[in-house]
Amino acid sequence: MWMDRIMGLFSVDMGIDLGTCNTLVSVRGQGIVLNEPSVVAVKKGTNQVLKDGQAVGWMAKEMLGKTPGSITAIRPLKDGVISDFEITEAMLKYFINKVNGKSRIFGPRVVISIPSGITAVEKRAVFDSSMRAGARMTYLIEEPLAAAIGAGLPVAEATASMIVDIGGGTTEVAILSLADIAVCESVRVAGDDLDEAIINHMKRAYNMMIGEQSAERIKIEIGSAAPAGEPASMEVRGRDMISGLPRKTVITSDEVREALSEPVAAITEAVTRTLERAEPELAADLVENGIALAGGGALLRGLDKVLSKATGLGVRLADDPLTCVARGTCIFLENFEEWKDTLENDVSI
Repeated sequence: MWMDRIMGLFSVDMGIDLGTCNTLVSVRGQGIVLNEPSVVAVKKGTNQVLKDGQAVGWMAKEMLGKTPGSITAIRPLKDGVISDFEITEAMLKYFINKVNGKSRIFGPRVVISIPSGITAVEKRAVFDSSMRAGARMTYLIEEPLAAAIGAGLPVAEATASMIVDIGGGTTEVAILSLADIAVCESVRVAGDDLDEAIINHMKRAYNMMIGEQSAERIKIEIGSAAPAGEPASMEVRGRDMISGLPRKTVITSDEVREALSEPVAAITEAVTRTLERAEPELAADLVENGIALAGGGALLRGLDKVLSKATGLGVRLADDPLTCVARGTCIFLENFEEWKDTLENDVSI
């Protein structure tokens, strides 16, 4: 204990929401200090990060789909898990050093959120990446638990709380009680699949190729899961699949909603399956407590209405859903000894 306190004078405690699309870092006592895309630019054919690690995050995301032949912009996480170990390690090292600072003598104590459905091998990959990137100690916390803590749900009480965390690569659905997960399901359908559905719609309906960033803009500006207000439209630019030339067209919000119906249905089915597995007393609590939505995908217009109609429960959007997991890791750090005693077998390797 006393050694940790001494080390705390020379390092920081940080929580990391290691997401498929974005990585957020929170520091004990300071809150969220970093929010950058999980993208790294490397020299093509190698794992050598450009500019001594500077082409990470926002700088690298700007390169997606626009790199010359000598450079590749990589997202090293897929479906919430590490798909490229070396690039993930380089990315984590950059983020940790940026927050911890070069003047610190010791590496930080780190809590990293992980999807609830990943394997032991995938957990070990996250743990090893963190330690090799410079962490002094690493703990793993399941993402739905961190999201529920960050959303302010009474997870430590003897009552059921339900969280649906829709990230970039995975959707985490969990019912929690007494500081632990009672029932959970992790499906690899989330924000990236919403973008992919829009890309596929543009191919089928307009013979037009668009990039991931264009699809994301369409989703944010006019995307919805249920009818919401007056129909909207927007201009889309891309490459014609027949002529190969650049062109533009206009699409409507009704088209986008139809394109998104399949991944939205998959998320809805995951929620209903989780509820069907809940104990009767937990289900009874949820009639009053309802469901909380977190993650960037939860911002899709009308999603709360779709889930409420499918389950018959009240559905609400958590405050600042994009940062729920990161804020949850920060609260975990602030109450580290209490949570560690309760969850040690679940969060550390």
